[in-house]
Amino acid sequence: MHTDADAFGFTVSGIFATWYYVGQRVLKVSMAESKFLMTLGKLHFILYVLGVAAAVISLFMGYTTSKEYAEFEWPIDIAIVIVWVMWGISIFGLIGIRREKSLYISVWYYIATFLGVAMLYLFNNMEIPTYFASGGHGDIMHSVSAYAGTNDALVQWWYGHNAVAFVFTVPIIAMIYYFLPKESGQAIYSYKLSLLSFWGLMFVYLWAGGHHLLFSTVPDWIQTMGSVFSIVLILPSWGSAINMLLTLKGEWQQVASSPLIKFLLLASTFYMFSTLEGPVQAVKSVNAIAHFTDWIPGHVHDGTLGWVGFMIIASIFHMAPRIFKRELYSKSLMTAQFWIQTLGIVFYFTSMWIAGITQGMMWRSHDEYGNLAYSFMDTVNVLHPYMILRGVGGTLFLIGVFMWAYNIYKTMSARPIEESELQSATPMGA
Repeated sequence: MHTDADAFGFTVSGIFATWYYVGQRVLKVSMAESKFLMTLGKLHFILYVLGVAAAVISLFMGYTTSKEYAEFEWPIDIAIVIVWVMWGISIFGLIGIRREKSLYISVWYYIATFLGVAMLYLFNNMEIPTYFASGGHGDIMHSVSAYAGTNDALVQWWYGHNAVAFVFTVPIIAMIYYFLPKESGQAIYSYKLSLLSFWGLMFVYLWAGGHHLLFSTVPDWIQTMGSVFSIVLILPSWGSAINMLLTLKGEWQQVASSPLIKFLLLASTFYMFSTLEGPVQAVKSVNAIAHFTDWIPGHVHDGTLGWVGFMIIASIFHMAPRIFKRELYSKSLMTAQFWIQTLGIVFYFTSMWIAGITQGMMWRSHDEYGNLAYSFMDTVNVLHPYMILRGVGGTLFLIGVFMWAYNIYKTMSARPIEESELQSATPMGA
């Protein structure tokens, strides 16, 4: 529930929302110019919400394939494919009627998101409904994977790791390449670097999934390939992150004056942390200690909370005043939210780093006779303070989310302002 709500609920809705906003602006065309695209967009939203509701209800009812990030049973998989194809039609339909000849780099990343997820989802979720295979007996929602054993694991983590690539990374880069220049008034530091990083990510990321299967029954060469490509992945990842940070070159005073720039800058910084930490964990000697410990979800959360969370929050903060033609309700509330959530993330991932390494070392400890030195409960007792700190960090981040929602709600319900007022309040315009 937790991972699916974050990936397919929060993040995917942020991807859709920012595409519909960014796409029309960088392509210099309005969806309103096409009755088909407008109708498709509205239907896309309705079916997406219904699909998310069906996913939530089915998981609560216990229907699951038990494959991480791919838990949904076959009827919901079909619905997700339909919703995703509708978004793809919207993307290429808008590109087809565009007035801007060049495709801005953000559009490249949105296209890659659509194609990448489509390919991954279709292949990994191939399953056989047992109801039809058994001649109408059993539960109609139940299915079995088209793959078995080690092959199932290989396909699953080719999908699972690249779901992180094409849901938590690629579209979020698309967002920052639009919103950071718009907020700062600075052009991207290097457009050529953005293209090199794009193609680097597209090629390297697809081969790194094997690092989830280290010390397993998959062939050793696949494990090694996953580790090697994970290390190489630092280059295109840091290429993007450094490009984002250098976009503010000569304009660092904006970090102090703009809470929105703070969100964007910290998002880039957390992206750098996360894309260095992941490859380090993929090194076999490190993974031998880290695997199955709290360090692994600690790594995931400094990426999802700091990078993905901050970027979508910042994107909505940028879009809301322009969409609703109102001033943002409270910049001071946004600033307070930034510091509360930043503190929460730091508490969260540092506590899990320490807890994870402690777990790994205790699990490997043994006495002179070769017996384990610590029981499982010994590790639980030692980790208790870190669990408390993790809970405090998560609570702080959650408080920030409610502050964000309140700020956006008050912005939506405020008095509309005239275009002239909006232009003077936001020199960059829409």
